[in-house]
Amino acid sequence: MENALGIWGPQAIMMAITASFTVLGMGMLLAATMMKRRWKPSYMVEFVFIGIMMALVWYGDFTSTKTYAAYQENLNAEEKMVSGNYDGLGEQAFDKVVTVIAFQWGFGFINDEEEISRNALVVNPGETVLLKILSNDVIHGFNIPVAQITAEIDPDDKRELWIRAPDEPGKYLIQCVNYCGIGHSQMKAWLVVLDLDAEETEGEGH
Repeated sequence: MENALGIWGPQAIMMAITASFTVLGMGMLLAATMMKRRWKPSYMVEFVFIGIMMALVWYGDFTSTKTYAAYQENLNAEEKMVSGNYDGLGEQAFDKVVTVIAFQWGFGFINDEEEISRNALVVNPGETVLLKILSNDVIHGFNIPVAQITAEIDPDDKRELWIRAPDEPGKYLIQCVNYCGIGHSQMKAWLVVLDLDAEETEGEGH
């Protein structure tokens, strides 16, 4: 099983930092109530604290900008269809058929060989992929910005969509866009487009 996101995504890091500062602040407040005289920090301590706060603001803005850019990016700008709904007939017309399980809070992708990948939909450049999307708990959204497609999936229901993978290798954002509980902000995945040229080069080198 592959977890494309890992446990330390940007949101998780910011939450850990926030929790750490909360605990530290409560500890300092408790210590202050027990001190016999007021402690006055030096200017250097204040400057360091301000620097840390500015660095955190920069980091939050940086990661938010990356996410926004991923939503806006469209590498298939030429006039051709890159996604659409599907009526469930003629699956052999697609290069790949993948079952997508949406759950709180992630996605599972099952290919034709019954291999499961968590939070990573792995495809080849330019191939057409039929997605059979299911939800096993609550209403979820399924959005791939680069493929210009969004769907809503009800529990125990199935949506069938198709996408055309980008021609350029890389990782493209997939995200739930329906609020589905406390972990909704972490419900992301990657559309991983393989670099076939690099794999062939590595194969020739062995």
